[in-house]
Amino acid sequence: MKTTTQWVEALAFDATADTGQTVRIDTTVEGGGLGSGMNPKKMVLGALSGCSGMDVVEVLKKMKVPFTRLEITAEAEQTEEHPKVFKSIQMVYRIDASAEDLPKVKRAVSLSQEKYCGVSAMLAKHCNITYTIELI
Repeated sequence: MKTTTQWVEALAFDATADTGQTVRIDTTVEGGGLGSGMNPKKMVLGALSGCSGMDVVEVLKKMKVPFTRLEITAEAEQTEEHPKVFKSIQMVYRIDASAEDLPKVKRAVSLSQEKYCGVSAMLAKHCNITYTIELI
C-alpha cells in the first residue's frame, strides 16, 4: 500500500494512491488553504467512517438485512495542546433497517469496531471510540 502526495498551492495537496485514485487535502481559506478539500484530521474521521461502513454493509449483506440508507457521523474531541490529537471519537450509525433487524445491525457494527476495521483498531490504540445506532 502506497500513496504519493503532491503540493498544489497554498496548503492544498493531492494524495494519489498506487491504484490511481486521488483526493484533495486542504484547509479553509481563513486557515491559509484554498478551501478545496478536507483537512487531514477530518479526512481521518471520514476514513474511520468509510472503513467501518464498508464492514457493516458487507456483514449486513451476508446476514440478508435489507436497508437502503446508512449514514455514519464521527465527531472527535481534541486535546488543547499541540500536537492536537483526538482524545475521543463518538460515532453515530443511522440506518433504515427494521426494528426486528436491530440486533443484527448491532452485531455488524460491533464486528466492524472490534474485529474488521483497521482504521478503528489504529485509532482505538490512542483514543476512546464509542458509538450509537439509530434506526431511521
